[in-house]
Amino acid sequence: MAVDAKLIVMVLVFAAVFAGVQGMAGLFSVATQKRQVNRRLKVAERVEGISALVVELRKQRGLSASGGRAERLRWLSDLIIASGLPYDQRKWLTYVGAAALIGAGGGWVGLHSLLGVLGGLVGGGVLAPLAVLKVQAGKRSKALGFQLPQALDIIVRSLEAGHPVPAAVALVGREMADPIGSEFGMAADEIAYGATLEQAVERMSERCQHPDVDLFAATIRLQERTGGNLTGLLKLNANTVRERHKMRLKIRAASSEGRASALILTSAPFLAVGMIVMISPHFYGDVINEPIVKYGLAGLGFWIFLGNLIMRRMIDMRL
Repeated sequence: MAVDAKLIVMVLVFAAVFAGVQGMAGLFSVATQKRQVNRRLKVAERVEGISALVVELRKQRGLSASGGRAERLRWLSDLIIASGLPYDQRKWLTYVGAAALIGAGGGWVGLHSLLGVLGGLVGGGVLAPLAVLKVQAGKRSKALGFQLPQALDIIVRSLEAGHPVPAAVALVGREMADPIGSEFGMAADEIAYGATLEQAVERMSERCQHPDVDLFAATIRLQERTGGNLTGLLKLNANTVRERHKMRLKIRAASSEGRASALILTSAPFLAVGMIVMISPHFYGDVINEPIVKYGLAGLGFWIFLGNLIMRRMIDMRL
């Protein structure tokens, strides 16, 4: 059986290109991880002294120099801290203003009315930034829950090797990627600045706003006040966090059918209307301005919203 030489060359070229893409992706992944690991260290290179480092890291998280949060709009302050994004008030106000102007321009182009401009301002200047913060906080929370057992294992091994607790906490801050690396690094800096282990971990729990980190803080608080084997408690804590993570994945798998049904039932009416408008633009043209049609569409929108709330309650299972 004759083998086509051209086919062999094409297969070899494809294999070479595939291997090259895989290699570049691996290098990019390693470089990204190194940047994440050294993010807090880069801040340490720009400042001198532990006190300046602690203050700078707190400011980048949206906290005051003393570590406190804003009392006004406390929910917004908590959301900014939980997102983990570097906080710069001037830049953020510039971005929000630009998003509001873009939204207002889009509202005017789409509706040619003052109501469209106001809706665009609210959507671009308020809803869009809040959505970005919410999504980023969710991603960070998920990463924290995944990394925490590994961080606890590092602390346990360090303690078993004879290192003191502050050195074990600082080791996590140096060796692990963000977000858990920065959080433990900030805790280690606060301990070096004069805070106790309980105070540093409690502040880390307030920053992370994650139930597994709260459990870790409760374990440290219990050991500090009652004594006991910290290594054994942290081993038990790490195992508990892993089991809770597995249970979350099982719950997500069990509720996947309900989430898919909600997505399909919600998107189907809008897809149908969009297809009708594209195929026959004048299909609703004669009746769209009738009051009964407007009331009917508003009622349908309310029922879709209500159905989504009910389906969300059915699939929203938490530990």
